[in-house]
Amino acid sequence: MVDIIVDFLGNIGFVSLTVGQLLMIGVSCLLVYLAIAKGFEPLLLIPIAFGMLLANLPLAGIMEAGKADSPGGLLYYIYNSGIKLGIFPPLIFLGVGAMTDFGPLIANPKSLFLGAAAQLGIFATFIGSVLLGFTAKQAASIGIIGGADGPTAIFLTSKLAPALLGPVAIAAYSYMALVPIIQPPIMRALTTKEERKIKMEQLREVSKTEKIVFPIMVTVIVALIVPSATALVGMLMLGNLFRECGVTERLSKTAQNELINIVTILLGLSVGATAGAEQFLRAETIKIIVLGVVAFGIGTAGGVLLAKVMNKLSGGTINPLIGSAGVSAVPMAARVSQVVGQEENPGNFLLMHAMGPNVAGVIGSAVAAGVLLSLFG
Repeated sequence: MVDIIVDFLGNIGFVSLTVGQLLMIGVSCLLVYLAIAKGFEPLLLIPIAFGMLLANLPLAGIMEAGKADSPGGLLYYIYNSGIKLGIFPPLIFLGVGAMTDFGPLIANPKSLFLGAAAQLGIFATFIGSVLLGFTAKQAASIGIIGGADGPTAIFLTSKLAPALLGPVAIAAYSYMALVPIIQPPIMRALTTKEERKIKMEQLREVSKTEKIVFPIMVTVIVALIVPSATALVGMLMLGNLFRECGVTERLSKTAQNELINIVTILLGLSVGATAGAEQFLRAETIKIIVLGVVAFGIGTAGGVLLAKVMNKLSGGTINPLIGSAGVSAVPMAARVSQVVGQEENPGNFLLMHAMGPNVAGVIGSAVAAGVLLSLFG
């Protein structure tokens, strides 16, 4: 009887709980609080935080690999099949494509340059990370945070530096949620009051034919130039084709709702489960979080500065604020451009103009990830 009691007590988690695990449980609870009380990306932050909580409960074995005499943990299999094999992020892109209107980008193709300029943060931070001692693969995974695109960050990091997946994913989604806080000071610092007041002409109406041809054309061009970006861009454009073709409404609704919701739950849980105390509580995690915000800031600045140049070349017809929307936090970054513009001129309506660079940023971050993957994968 005594042996049974001793055996039972030895299998109680309290006995094995470490200080690191307690800290990580605290971090997961903080993320849940930020998601619920502050509205910071709750749809993904809550699953990530709960996955982190599960991974740091001792003896639960939720992320243990399977052995000959025992099966592995639940999230171990979800992680290996969905993230390690690169399945979940493209499926998220399928849903994003079905929810995205590329009309503003088609109506103003110059927006593509602003989306490209906002990827400056990715490559600048890549160089900085290498100088700080990270390997090229790790630096690429850290730099991609600057694209403000969670699925792309997860996709690239799972391929190049799986050990950094937890910190990179949490940083990427945290900064996406903090767009309204991080971007406005940078936007105001780089523009004058007169520039922020600039009104832009209404965009032309885009035909249905253009909207159908666009996803097919982009898929072919990107796949031929950057083949390693095909999975992300191809799924993004397939989702958009579902939306625009007019004959696949059921598929479009499924991609926008049931599919993306299911994948988001599984993606968040398994990403959070990679943030065990041993992997997360390191000095490099702080470096990643700092470098992530630097990447995001440089990306925002790159978009605004190119928009200023374009404004000069156009004779003062482009409001530089729309350049900040070149990061791919859709549609939050575009809304920030609208809000900051209306602070200076209440009659300013920049939202649709900012949506062009914003959706271009989604394509741009996927292409940037493809470039980094082809170079270091």
